[in-house]
Amino acid sequence: MPLVDHGSILAELRKVRLAGPVRLRDLKLSALRCAAAARTPDGSVEGLLRLAVARIDTDTLRTAAEYTLGLAQGTRDWAPSSRRSRAAQVYGVSVERFRKHQELLVLGYVADQIVELADGGAAQDWSGSSHRHVDLRTAGRDVRLTLHVHPVDLLRNVDVVVSPSNTHFGLPEPYKSSVSASLRRAGAVQGVTGDVHDDPVLDGLRKWAAQQGTSGRPVLPGTVAATDSGALVSQGIRRIYHAAVAVPRAGTNDYDVLPADITRATSRVLAILAGERDHFTPPLRSVCFPLLGSGRGGLPYEVSLAAMWAAVEAELARGAQWDLHFVVRTPTAAALLERLPTRIRPDRDQSPPGPSC
Repeated sequence: MPLVDHGSILAELRKVRLAGPVRLRDLKLSALRCAAAARTPDGSVEGLLRLAVARIDTDTLRTAAEYTLGLAQGTRDWAPSSRRSRAAQVYGVSVERFRKHQELLVLGYVADQIVELADGGAAQDWSGSSHRHVDLRTAGRDVRLTLHVHPVDLLRNVDVVVSPSNTHFGLPEPYKSSVSASLRRAGAVQGVTGDVHDDPVLDGLRKWAAQQGTSGRPVLPGTVAATDSGALVSQGIRRIYHAAVAVPRAGTNDYDVLPADITRATSRVLAILAGERDHFTPPLRSVCFPLLGSGRGGLPYEVSLAAMWAAVEAELARGAQWDLHFVVRTPTAAALLERLPTRIRPDRDQSPPGPSC
């Protein structure tokens, strides 16, 4: 019977959380040991955990995982309650709230990385290449996707870029590293010294909110606001579609993101694209998606992609001819997209398990 599956890995990670690295030898960890034997140089469970955590590209998640599992420097022999308390501080929430919410997310995300490693999807070689084509057959036809593995502000000649947002359409400061912050920064009009003379992406969102009568209040999850791209037009990007998929959690810095809202937003993006297409010369044709909800929203890549692909596939089934692009930052996410025809499963618990030891 195969041993490496998401459920088994997650159950064993809970044991590791309680024991910490110093007691790994005393634990029965058959799934983790199986994955470690196949994917780490020394075959150690601790080496596997460190490799999996290092693959997490979200700073908050990665740091919280390090404290939760006792991998942060100096925490190997900490009591589990002390490690949980320190991880809760990373999110700025109470220990009890972290235990009920963020801890489940953190352990689930580490389990995702371990399953990906066990499946042989650690990282495909992207050296010397920042984009590839992915050919697949879906909805009874052949489709080609373009996959970009680089920061979103390096995109060129894609008509529309989708920017994840919260339901208040509040843009982060341009110096931050998120997709929406990067697009705001790249869309700004700057002087020769780097001073911002105009912030058209922010201004466009404010104008949209005023026109829709939503200034000062949140919109429904799944809402999409279309704005001009500001200075990004010089890179061949003509529109930004802001997708409200993250619902701020009151009194915290956290967000709730539901896959159903991601599907709804993706469908809305494609509907707006169809409506705007012929209002531009030449007509709009190409659109680029990040993996919505996989940043601050914390969704695993596969959950995000499954939710998005449900809407994309439905659009393709209706005969749409869009030039589809995806932009990601890590080889892990790129590998998932390259295996799109066989890896999309909305229910992760039904995913086939990994190889048997």
